[in-house]
Amino acid sequence: MKIFVAGATGVIGRPLIAQLLAKGHDVVALTRSSENMQTFTEQGVEPAIADVFDADAVKAALVRAQPEVVIEQLTALPKTYTGESMSAAAPFNRRIRLEGGANVLAAAQAAGVRRYLRQSIAFWAVPGTGLADEETPLSLDASPAVATDAHTVTEIEHRLLERPNLEGIALRYGFFYGPGTWFATDGDVANQVRHQQFPIVGNGKGVWSWLHVDDAAIATVAAAERGNPGIYLITDDQPLAVRQWLSAYAQWLNAPPPLQVSVEDALRISGADAVYYGTQMRGASNAKAKRELNFQPRPLEWMVNTAVAHAS
Repeated sequence: MKIFVAGATGVIGRPLIAQLLAKGHDVVALTRSSENMQTFTEQGVEPAIADVFDADAVKAALVRAQPEVVIEQLTALPKTYTGESMSAAAPFNRRIRLEGGANVLAAAQAAGVRRYLRQSIAFWAVPGTGLADEETPLSLDASPAVATDAHTVTEIEHRLLERPNLEGIALRYGFFYGPGTWFATDGDVANQVRHQQFPIVGNGKGVWSWLHVDDAAIATVAAAERGNPGIYLITDDQPLAVRQWLSAYAQWLNAPPPLQVSVEDALRISGADAVYYGTQMRGASNAKAKRELNFQPRPLEWMVNTAVAHAS
């Protein structure tokens, strides 16, 4: 198939391009920088130059490319994972998702694209018992920043899935780890953990669902090839409470054990988001992706052969 990728230079975009080429697909990659053209060309990828905020340029690129499938991975996240950096990046990240994504989606429809895949989020489900599935709504009443982001993602999903004559697929990814992510050994969270700056909040019962970036790429290609319209939760097999994964992560990094702070101190120092992620977040089930996409995610690398891997 001919597949058009928006967001091809991001942390998922790079392994996604490699997976698409390995499966024999013709790939067109959207970029606003002529500096990326040579890299794409050397990979065997056709570059399409346009700014995602220029609706006419994006439409021209899509109409010229005439792909069967569009995969949109547009985000603008910071290199550091702190409350300050995330807050600073939030307005532009929201804009590129809403405005930039709307331009790509409209252009895809104008070009007669058959199928459209969009990056979404697996870890903002309404808190509750058990694992969230594709029918679980996102948490629109969580901490202020999470609620705002959940509203944004809900709007994006509805905009895509309600389009007539388009097979829309929302891929709700878990927390990325692997090369180029915050959780890589040279990433920002790893650095924070080494300096005991990433604590366990309260009871540490917030459940995180993980996903290696290479597995994200593999699942995305499978969804492009044979997924059904709708939502897929793309996560690994082992959702884990913070008190489990963070202790194991520190051990894997040969870092000191994480500190523990009270909910009250976390609220005062880091805000309500830190409390949500640390104590309230709900894990996600990947059963649908495994069943329909034959998704087989790898084990979370720092939970393998660690003393706390089976801690309660």
